[in-house]
Amino acid sequence: MGVQGVVEHLQRLGMSGYEAKAYVALVGAGKPVNGYEVAKRSGVPRSTVYETLGKLVARGAAYEVRGASDANEYLPLPPESLLDRMRREFDGSVSALRSALPAVAAAPEGHLIHNLKDAEAMLDRAGDVVAGARRDLFMSIWPEEMGTLRGAVLEAAGRDVEVSVVSFGKEPFDGPGNVHEHRYSAPEAVLEELGYRLIVVVGDRREAVVGGFGDGVAWGIYTADPAVALMAAEYVRQDIALQILADRVGADELDRLFAADPGLRRLLGRR
Repeated sequence: MGVQGVVEHLQRLGMSGYEAKAYVALVGAGKPVNGYEVAKRSGVPRSTVYETLGKLVARGAAYEVRGASDANEYLPLPPESLLDRMRREFDGSVSALRSALPAVAAAPEGHLIHNLKDAEAMLDRAGDVVAGARRDLFMSIWPEEMGTLRGAVLEAAGRDVEVSVVSFGKEPFDGPGNVHEHRYSAPEAVLEELGYRLIVVVGDRREAVVGGFGDGVAWGIYTADPAVALMAAEYVRQDIALQILADRVGADELDRLFAADPGLRRLLGRR
């Protein structure tokens, strides 16, 4: 990651752009430096550099020292110490807001449903659902999308969320939980029939992301409607049941059963 990437991450953690640039310049100097040197190294305007350094000192991210010429010079709080402090402050704010925000929130007029119009929005929202799960998590997913969500799914399993996954493709999810590789109807056949990779992520049967990825585009919805979330969970549960049944009796025997009962074939949606 380059300097600009570091600056951007510091901004996400609450520093202004000038503060982040000045802090990185202090860290990169490796010795006490004055405001003129910080401005030269960081690109922060000389007219605002001392104000910016003062803000870093006020937040504890830098220290003011007396230089050899009795002029003010600055040292950074070491990066590890800064990150530890930011984490403590962030965790403290999250803990306080966890109880404070619901107390001021108005009751929703209806269950939330909104469109997701690109892959980043879809995966970010799916990650929110995974992170918010406390009891169970149902997923139908392909390796391309699981690669992004894998860490969050492992964290969910680590906090004793019951994870159930239908995994498509050549590299099925190998994490903990109830993972079922989709073999009855080859993934290639499913992809050919649908024309896109379907994603279903349901947390605690109360919120869900459902959508598709294909031909460089993605689309879908997020919903907190419990009826829709329940239907999405049941879709995954049905697919899991079908995979288990195919493993137990054999795909050929299951095909014969479907062929002998057109009503069953229609209801189960044999692909």
